[in-house]
Amino acid sequence: MKKPNNPIGVFDSGVGGLSVLRAIREQMPSEDVFYFGDQGHVPYGPRSMEQIQNFSEGITRFLLGHNSKIIVVACNTASAAALKYLRETFSDVQFVGMEPAIKPAAEKTQTGKVGVLATPATFQGALYASVVERFAAGVELFQHTCPGLVNQIELGELDSPKTRAILEDALLPMLEKNIDTVVLGCTHYPFVIPLIEQIVGENVRVIDPAPSVARQAKRLLEAEGLVNSSSAKGSIQIFTSGDVKIVEAVLPKLLNESTSVKSVKWKNDREIR
Repeated sequence: MKKPNNPIGVFDSGVGGLSVLRAIREQMPSEDVFYFGDQGHVPYGPRSMEQIQNFSEGITRFLLGHNSKIIVVACNTASAAALKYLRETFSDVQFVGMEPAIKPAAEKTQTGKVGVLATPATFQGALYASVVERFAAGVELFQHTCPGLVNQIELGELDSPKTRAILEDALLPMLEKNIDTVVLGCTHYPFVIPLIEQIVGENVRVIDPAPSVARQAKRLLEAEGLVNSSSAKGSIQIFTSGDVKIVEAVLPKLLNESTSVKSVKWKNDREIR
């Protein structure tokens, strides 16, 4: 039985989903949140759909085991590869996934040219193709996978020369094509928005999908009467399948509050001990 004081479950391949957690905290500060970062398998981008589905199923079972009342798949790659599978496997669970913000970009662009930064798995997924088909008519999209950027952010290198070089390699050719909007199709990428804005300048809009995902989670909880009405600030618990010390070291740069990190281990691709 779901209760309003049950936590929101959030997961990502690594720390990227903390950009969504941050938006959830801003919009629903009373909610407790359980966050799972699968650093043991990061990045998801190069992996097979079946493997990502297995990881996502195992993490979902783990979060439901902690009484999560809703699951936020705060990972574009996992959403592209596994969201449909998760909804079929857990038919009584509400899921919120990531969808590249092509629609608002297409509505707001003045030049009709939009840059999209995402992982290879996101670009290859049916979800991305569907969004493009539905909303991008008459808009020219320029795509880049930003190889190595996820790992840079996992290390907390948000403005290092290497991170800038990766972004310049992606964005400078797009600027030459006269883009006026950049869509961030990976939850890691909002953490480098300041650097992106330095590169593209003030005339290019950068769309962070995290706030709209948090709003959708809030709408679903409100519809089911599951919003936590407490006036107290909710707690955060973070779990990682990777190195706790590495995650703890990068947290101050990514989250505006301190919290402990707990270690979990994979038994196989679908079970967590």
